[in-house]
Amino acid sequence: METKFSDFQKILATLGDNVEKVIKGKREKIDIILISMAAQGHILIEDVPGVGKTMLARSIAQSINGDFQRIQFTNDLLPTDILGNYIYIKNEGKFSFRKGPIFTNILLADEINRGTPKVQSALLEGMEEYTVSIDRNTHPLPSPFFVIATENPIEQGGTFILPEAELDRFLIKIPMGYPSAEKEKDILKEVQIIHPIERIEPVVAISKILSLQKMLKNVEVTALIREYIINLITKTRDNDNLLLGASPRASIALQKMAQGNAAFKGRNFVIPDDVKNIFVPVLRHRLRLTPQARINGLTSDIILENLINETEAPR
Repeated sequence: METKFSDFQKILATLGDNVEKVIKGKREKIDIILISMAAQGHILIEDVPGVGKTMLARSIAQSINGDFQRIQFTNDLLPTDILGNYIYIKNEGKFSFRKGPIFTNILLADEINRGTPKVQSALLEGMEEYTVSIDRNTHPLPSPFFVIATENPIEQGGTFILPEAELDRFLIKIPMGYPSAEKEKDILKEVQIIHPIERIEPVVAISKILSLQKMLKNVEVTALIREYIINLITKTRDNDNLLLGASPRASIALQKMAQGNAAFKGRNFVIPDDVKNIFVPVLRHRLRLTPQARINGLTSDIILENLINETEAPR
């Protein structure tokens, strides 16, 4: 049965409620990740160890009735460990393709910055084109396909900086942050006997996610909103504090997330506030600051907030 537009909020609310059984006090983070999934985007979660990055990814995966694979990135991981390879079947006298863990609906790339650049680049084709090419053969990935990646910003030993080409393929990047004292008390109480992740059940079929993706394409974006998006993106390219501004892929990502935010708010059209609400998560990982900007204590978030405040929105 076709999903109606009015069901969009209900489906994401059901997923959010289920995930919140595991991840306490982070509903805003949960909601933006779910919107990203509806917008066919990959998610990068960055924060210090122990704040629930992996648990958040696992709980979302378990809430959706789809295939799930987890890869623990290490510096000795090989591209074939992710993509798969051809093996010779002696009895059949031919080579057969053995699929790697990337052939799934939700791929948790845990501590992705511990993988070498060669391994990280193995994800590029799958994240952008939803295919895997090996030995001149191209294999389609399952639909839907999402990468939820985590990284630790403070551990430097054995880590590698994610290249711009890979960062640009993540629809959003979000931090987790610490829970409040009250929520942390709830966490201690609930994990004493059994961790909530062990009790979480699927609540939405993976087919519903495909329906949400189709619905978002029908959320109206006017010419004025597109002009607003382009004005914001162009200002990142002309900013004296930035060595690298946002790419056209960022413009597309901003529009898709604005459509998702509109649908999440119950509208079938985008308004300027939809763009403002998701501007920082969509752009923060796509910029490179100048050395002087870093010396002055600026961050991507500060620069982006300033751009939003300085750019007139359409009425």
